[in-house]
Amino acid sequence: MIGSRGFSRFLSLVVLFSLLPSCVPAWGSGMTESPLLPTPEATASGTATPTPFLPEGSRPEPTATLTPIPIREATASPAPLPANRPTRLWIEASVPPTLRVALSGLDLPPAASQEDATLRYGLYDPQSSLPDTWSAWVYVLVAPFPTVEDGISSGDLRRAWSGEPIGLFGGRPLLMDESTLAAFSEHWGPPAASAVRVVPADRLLTEAWAARPSWAIVPFEDLEPRWKVLTIDGQSPIRQGFNPASWPLTLTFAFRGSHYPFASLSLPATNLEASRMTTLVMTGVTALVRATAYRMERHGVLYPGGAIRDDLRSADITHLSNEIPFAENCPYPDPDSTRLIFCSDPDYIALMEDVGTDVVELTGNHFQDYGSQATLMTLDMYAARGWLYFGGGRDLADSRQPALLEHHGNRFAFIGCNPVGPPFAWATENRPGAAPCGDYAWMTGAISRLSAEGYLVIATLQYWEYYVSAAPANQERDFARLAEAGAVIVSGSQSHFPQAFAFEGNSFVHYGLGNLFFDQMDTPVAGTRREFVDRHVFYDGRHISTELLTYMLEDYSRPRPMTQLERYHLLQEIFTASGW
Repeated sequence: MIGSRGFSRFLSLVVLFSLLPSCVPAWGSGMTESPLLPTPEATASGTATPTPFLPEGSRPEPTATLTPIPIREATASPAPLPANRPTRLWIEASVPPTLRVALSGLDLPPAASQEDATLRYGLYDPQSSLPDTWSAWVYVLVAPFPTVEDGISSGDLRRAWSGEPIGLFGGRPLLMDESTLAAFSEHWGPPAASAVRVVPADRLLTEAWAARPSWAIVPFEDLEPRWKVLTIDGQSPIRQGFNPASWPLTLTFAFRGSHYPFASLSLPATNLEASRMTTLVMTGVTALVRATAYRMERHGVLYPGGAIRDDLRSADITHLSNEIPFAENCPYPDPDSTRLIFCSDPDYIALMEDVGTDVVELTGNHFQDYGSQATLMTLDMYAARGWLYFGGGRDLADSRQPALLEHHGNRFAFIGCNPVGPPFAWATENRPGAAPCGDYAWMTGAISRLSAEGYLVIATLQYWEYYVSAAPANQERDFARLAEAGAVIVSGSQSHFPQAFAFEGNSFVHYGLGNLFFDQMDTPVAGTRREFVDRHVFYDGRHISTELLTYMLEDYSRPRPMTQLERYHLLQEIFTASGW
């Protein structure tokens, strides 16, 4: 988390390979498991040990006990490279395009053939010493975004490579480009005849969407939001705690050659660095009132967040859309009240603290329910905790100001507005409140400017409420105009009912996430208990992935993770409503 906690949560993906040849086993041709060596802790427990979170600016201590990681099974000893000849570089077919481009910048003359080469670059051979220059490359198992399946086991992946049908993807070939096929054919052995289909990298995503259900293996740098990242043995490269040393799709590429100063060559050490990644969770409606507030009084202020707090806190940036002002004179909550003038006890802000809030959205219809004094006090409470806010403010000018922040080199701008009103909820030149959208011109202009300045713009709308999964035409139109202006994410904060998704150009659109903390237990229509939290992943200035967290409201106040069956039905319904 960032902000008031003063910590930037990240995991270290710096894999330290000590060059200890005596520890490298000779991998026999009969080996069936991936030859990646886990750390000693992982060997003892059977699972990889995540790297702990570290305070901002600190560095992990070197781990002297890590052994080198032989990435592929041994094959026949390669022919020796000729010595005492001018340097000529041969790049093997297995090398991914990004590394191939980096190699072209080394000013090494290319070899006309393998036989003519004095220097080769390809998969690391565990029978030889690891040179000073090598690269650990992470590949990812993916499927089109509207895929219900969340992951598989490494054993099932290897069985699919061998041609055995497994699960949802039974009988469906793994899609990949030529270099990926060459790399894993050398790593695992050739696939079964029907197990793989080669598709050019620039057509892979289109082909996968057209052939759904489908799946693919791509290098990490090729991720984009239209792909869904599938877990393998519960691990995912876009989650905290990821350990590339125990990931079955990590390959090591290195030079091989004689009499060459490898240390003088500069190549990327990896394609996945924790110091370039940021995670953001976007949430739906928070309204600590009525039955939700009553449960907080009975069971404790932190009660609503108990089952999901770790999901929210683990993100680098946590967004909450709190529609309700805090007020000193707020009455004791009545769970049966039908009154629609809302406030929250100031003590309830402890729940927002506990779930790790960093950025507060203020576009809600009820932000001015208890008058300007309560609204201004609420803003003071946020400021005292170092939280940023947007979509509302102390006056009209303040309400239109974006919340700007930077994390791991990724620069974010949050901006939002309320087109619905009522008018007393809107900020004016001399009154606090939510930002009115007007004709959207000010907002689209701000989005375009911020995008041109290099910000990743997150745009939100407190739109009209529709208790349906599919977005009506007017909602599609207004969300699309924010995407066209340059917002990378457009998110509906108004919705009490989970709604559909869309991709507009390079933008991810979610028309409505549903509630987070609000007491609608399948009222006023069935389905309001269901909730989305969108976990967005950014890397090196790009939005690369969105993971959908799904919850079910219990006891009018307390979301819990959905069961597998509940999640299946929700995703099927919303993907269908999205036209997928």
